[in-house]
Amino acid sequence: MRAIVCTEYGKPVELVELPDPVPGPGQVVVEVEAAGVNYVDGLMARGGYQIKPPLPFTPGFEVAGRLPDGTRVLAITGLGGFATHVLVPAAQAVPLPEKLDPVRAAAFAQSYCTAMYALERRAGLRRGERVLVLGAGGGVGLAAVQVAKALGAEVLAAASTEGKRELAAQAGADEVIGYEGLKDTARRWGVDVVVDPVGGTSSEEALRALREGGRLLVIGFAAGDIPRLPTNQVLLRNRAVVGVDWGAWSMSNAAENRAMLERLFSMPGIDPMPPRTRPLAEAGQAMDDLLNRRVTGKVVLVPER
Repeated sequence: MRAIVCTEYGKPVELVELPDPVPGPGQVVVEVEAAGVNYVDGLMARGGYQIKPPLPFTPGFEVAGRLPDGTRVLAITGLGGFATHVLVPAAQAVPLPEKLDPVRAAAFAQSYCTAMYALERRAGLRRGERVLVLGAGGGVGLAAVQVAKALGAEVLAAASTEGKRELAAQAGADEVIGYEGLKDTARRWGVDVVVDPVGGTSSEEALRALREGGRLLVIGFAAGDIPRLPTNQVLLRNRAVVGVDWGAWSMSNAAENRAMLERLFSMPGIDPMPPRTRPLAEAGQAMDDLLNRRVTGKVVLVPER
């Protein structure tokens, strides 16, 4: 098998030959047809994530592919996905619906499960509420737009470029905006929940825009800066700042996460857009593009056969 390997944090990753994986009890080997590239993969390779895998390691949080019997599956790997083959617990290999091709499936789990976990379980989103999605042109942002709409909310989507705003509109956002004047626009619009995978100065602006009982969902810091939020703004109007760590929750609650994933497969309005594809050998550049916010939508790696 071939795999991308990180041998030193912050250094370029390498495509190498490794022995084929051999399954043990309760394990299966997935022949990878596509591997989703996520922000966390780049952070791990850089050594900037709170979890630092022992070196050397293969990044890659989610894959779509086939089992030896031909069954098409999606699997959350945590690590090891940037390869032609990956070993996973059998319970984590979820059969794919016919409507979802491997390329779109590989970009599905992290983004859509994060959005569903954030909005439904952490925010308790109610039908008719209004949601502001920051970073709405990225993977989690686009998923959050569709999940919020599917749960009966109205969505104001904020993104940094015209291309990203166009994607957010295609995903179903009721209105799309840039970041200039974010607080005033969001306040006029009326916001109950903020989905924030961005951080930086936008977090405080969004917090100040929340109306009575509003919730700010802290998902990540794609802008690079971890904001220091004024807690008086949390106290005012009975607002809440809510942490969202779907990755840790999913690993500790595998059965519940699988049920959530299967529910997402069948929800009306959940239709991931085709991501950009790159060969496996370009994993390093794909992660760098994500970390530097040069990506619109999602990117997946496709191993050459």
